[in-house]
Amino acid sequence: MAETVYKTPFGGEIAIAVRHLLLPPEDPEAEARTRRLRELGIEDRVVPEYDEFARELAQRVGGCYAGVNFFVDVNRQYFAGLYSAASDTTVNLESPLLEDPVPGRVMPRDFDIGFCPHVVRRRKALALEDVRDYPRFAGNHVVDAIGIHSYLGAPLIDSTGMALGTICVVNQDPHPWGEQGLEIIKEMAADLVERIERRAQGS
Repeated sequence: MAETVYKTPFGGEIAIAVRHLLLPPEDPEAEARTRRLRELGIEDRVVPEYDEFARELAQRVGGCYAGVNFFVDVNRQYFAGLYSAASDTTVNLESPLLEDPVPGRVMPRDFDIGFCPHVVRRRKALALEDVRDYPRFAGNHVVDAIGIHSYLGAPLIDSTGMALGTICVVNQDPHPWGEQGLEIIKEMAADLVERIERRAQGS
């Protein structure tokens, strides 16, 4: 069985069997998105403010991990903000996290790894209380490799109408996000976009 071997930022490698993956949704805005992110000063680097934002998201909505995920180019998702509730800490790239199965900050977009590509393509929030209940998502790599069984994500849509990426929370058990959780994550996504654009304008 053919595999894709991917090096994680925390050291080590993961081998991804092709048969377990879905092709990602087509993304006709990929190149325009990359240009827009550069205009806004967003790059593939850690921003402590985004880590703290991810912490707040996890604490308000509930989730073992939370992230601020930008689609920095046509091939990569980059978690500029990342938080692990297990240790109540933002994720430090210097830490190997040997006992923590949180994904690395960089995830490829070659295949459908994670659920954020679907949120960006749909341009709508996505709530999966148990991903195994949805045939489209049950075979996603993160279900078996990382043990992610529930997901809640919302797109980051700027004032030009571009979907820059997502904010998301995940759990390793089924989780009832509810209408309140959905509203909170959508409100927080809108708030983060406002912050990003204000910073880019120098205000």
